[in-house]
Amino acid sequence: MDAHLKTISKSGISQALAKVEHYRYLNQAEEAESICRDILMVDPENQRALRLLGLAITDQFTGNVSDRHHEAEECFAKLVSPYERSYYHGILHERRAKAEMRAGLMPHSLMASFEHALHFYEEAEHIRPQGNDDALLRWNRCVRLMQSLSPPFARQMERPFEADDSPPVWR
Repeated sequence: MDAHLKTISKSGISQALAKVEHYRYLNQAEEAESICRDILMVDPENQRALRLLGLAITDQFTGNVSDRHHEAEECFAKLVSPYERSYYHGILHERRAKAEMRAGLMPHSLMASFEHALHFYEEAEHIRPQGNDDALLRWNRCVRLMQSLSPPFARQMERPFEADDSPPVWR
């Protein structure tokens, strides 16, 4: 048996995109990702498929180094709209931080991802369509998460310095 990928028809793209959203709602990101790849084989510039592919990849983030941040970033970089490029890059960094938080990473290591997300949300805020407050809503969620991380992080940084905390001094 010759197993190879089959090409979908251009006329089937809208139904395929509906299936992508359906699979994402069912938390079946791998299926959604596969369909997006099928769509992009036929229509490589399809903005909705690029957006949904990036989101399907971020849906799979676990907080490990094996997460495909760069691949999601490439999808969002191909978006034509400057607003969408900024907004979805913010989503990428926010989801990375949340996955790392679930994985138990130390609060100070999460801050860089949250700060990157805030940077992109701020960019998106300045160029957002009138009446679209999505970037502001995401900004506020990130700030609240950062604030929830700050107390344990601050306590950790306030612990007294002890002599055995520093490396030996050679003379």
